[in-house]
Amino acid sequence: MGNSILLEQVPQRIVSLVPSQTELLFDLGLGDHIVGVTKFCIHPKEHVKQKSKVGGTKNFNFDVIDQLQPYLIIGNKEENYKEGIEQLQQKYKVWMSDIYTLDDALEMMLQVGQVTGSEIRAHELTQSINAGFEQLRPLEPRIKAAYFIWRKPYMAVGSNNFIDHVLQRCGFDNVFNKMARYPEITAEQLQQANPQLILLSSEPYPFKEKHIQEFQEICPQASIKIVDGEMFSWYGSRLLKAPAYLQQVIEEVR
Repeated sequence: MGNSILLEQVPQRIVSLVPSQTELLFDLGLGDHIVGVTKFCIHPKEHVKQKSKVGGTKNFNFDVIDQLQPYLIIGNKEENYKEGIEQLQQKYKVWMSDIYTLDDALEMMLQVGQVTGSEIRAHELTQSINAGFEQLRPLEPRIKAAYFIWRKPYMAVGSNNFIDHVLQRCGFDNVFNKMARYPEITAEQLQQANPQLILLSSEPYPFKEKHIQEFQEICPQASIKIVDGEMFSWYGSRLLKAPAYLQQVIEEVR
């Protein structure tokens, strides 16, 4: 973001504003130092429910954050909102990530390890994740795919974001990757794009099996699957589990 922060000590009181980075902090062994998380921070379930909730990712509860008196706040450019982050920066040390690729995610983990004094564990995590993705066998030949994250209106994954990168790693050519990052898509545009595969994400919109027929009527020739959105979009330590899941999706459409 162009800002620098100076930490005089290893952070003992941390607020995390991003679900995937919250899980990372716990997996780095920092659970005792986390004092606040968002209402969308759901992993690890048994631990986050014991932490104070500081609002959502795009609407912070500043009063709660002030009561928690964090030494460090960790956020993300895409998932958080600029005005809220700038308000927090007036009082607190705020460390921000900006993730577009797997390499960005791995670099973020190493940097979080540095600022929190958990470099050894961060290095172990990134090595394991990297090894998992190196074993991923992408689809060959590649196929045209569309990945939907919302309904009414339909919204798909476009260009220049982490999900698009994961799709490419799997051998799926995103039919909307020449559009905005998360474009609204009409039924007509979907028909014209003519994807061979349509992936309906479990988040942020909770697509279910009942929605498959809706898309099948628009694209009768396409294969349509409900997929675990966390495995395509969470760029923290959940990436440990992603390669096996992604390989399963690849094999099901191969």
